Amino acid sequence: MSKTIKQIRRDLDSKKYSAEELTKEYLNRIKEKDDKIHAFLDVFKDDAIEEAKKADNRIKKGEAGILTGIPCAIKDNILIEGRKCTAGSKMLENYVSPYDAFVIKKLKDEGAIFLGKTNLDEFAMGSTTENSYFGPTKNPYDLKRVPGGSSGGSAAALAGDMCAFSLGSDTGGSIRQPASFCNVVGFKPTYGTISRNGLIAFASSLDQIGCFTNNVEDAKTLFNVLSQKDDADSTNVNFEKEDIDFDMNRVKLGVPKEYFDQGLDVEVKEAVLNAIQKYKDMGAQIVEVSLPHFKYALSCYYIIATAEASANLARFDGIRYGLMEEGDTLDDIYINTRTKGFGDEVKKRIMLGTYVLSSGYYDAYYKKALKARSLIKKDFEEVFKEVDALLGPVSPVLPFKIGEKTDNVLSVYLADIYTTPINLAGLPAISVPLKLSKEGLPIGLHIIAPRFNEYKLFNIASII
Repeated sequence: MSKTIKQIRRDLDSKKYSAEELTKEYLNRIKEKDDKIHAFLDVFKDDAIEEAKKADNRIKKGEAGILTGIPCAIKDNILIEGRKCTAGSKMLENYVSPYDAFVIKKLKDEGAIFLGKTNLDEFAMGSTTENSYFGPTKNPYDLKRVPGGSSGGSAAALAGDMCAFSLGSDTGGSIRQPASFCNVVGFKPTYGTISRNGLIAFASSLDQIGCFTNNVEDAKTLFNVLSQKDDADSTNVNFEKEDIDFDMNRVKLGVPKEYFDQGLDVEVKEAVLNAIQKYKDMGAQIVEVSLPHFKYALSCYYIIATAEASANLARFDGIRYGLMEEGDTLDDIYINTRTKGFGDEVKKRIMLGTYVLSSGYYDAYYKKALKARSLIKKDFEEVFKEVDALLGPVSPVLPFKIGEKTDNVLSVYLADIYTTPINLAGLPAISVPLKLSKEGLPIGLHIIAPRFNEYKLFNIASII
């Protein structure tokens, strides 16, 4: 298994190897492996080595932070000043970021090394990383299969041992599902705990930056670094971090009965039920619970997410920045730019979002979805009065073959059934690797905690 942040920190501080040597090793792995996997869209070879030399100087002076000299990869919808940020789209193929995202500033302060930007579904819209304008990313466990999405590049980069950790974004499961598919830890924090400043928006009330790591402790380390107050993000909250004492014998874990209905792969179900039994054997009390409005979550999500996407993506008009296609009139410029700049999945979601916000349909769809969202959030609040956390599958299916579901988009949307409710409710959740299937395909466990209970989540997840 790849080394953790803690292991690398110890090795760097003890001079077992230098940050420069480590960075060159990761860059060599990218060179050797990524032609087949296509996790990276851009590799910062020269800059990474230069930053590694600076990290070595910090270590030598005794000024190293927890992440100083640790090489990482960043999803290509998170801005790094002076670097291209494409969001996986032709629309932003040549866009260069004028500033750093808040999370990038925090990582730079710590002295982390940026190896490059990773592939994603265009504007983070997708669950397979097949929707990227720059071509699909492949699953390191089986190159014929998808790595999940939309943060498939970040998940595959870590699973392929091409970085020590990576950042992604999660709007409806875009960190947890690829983490499950690629056998790594994928963490999505409570909405608002990590600033979205510098994240290219998909659906602003759902988007959240999170991370991929090799163990739960690394996710906790990154959360501590990144969850700082940012006055530039009005949705960012400053909350008291309290790492509570943990006793498994006093933990109550809920298992929603709705999670084990039809459509769940047999091997996934067996792996998750075995994990639940392990928690029980370790002293946790297992309680069956119900989320009555769970069945509405997917429909609710795709109405709200597309509505917000149609508003957020209106800025890509060929006038201000990004792609511009010529036309005889202003309308022609708009139409030509958006027709040629966006891929099919993005166009589909913009049209659906515009439709549900339009006159005559706003009340029937968007307003009703907001009401359903409130009920879904209330279900979780009621359940968390009884239990400390929830356990279940991340995805109802195993990683599927590239192109297998291209003609059946609905089946891809249905694969988000367990992850989308968490974004609607703004909850923290994590995907933890469980085992490999008979075909050698990864299966993850989904653990969900109440809002602002990240440390409880980490404690429960680290046990398994």
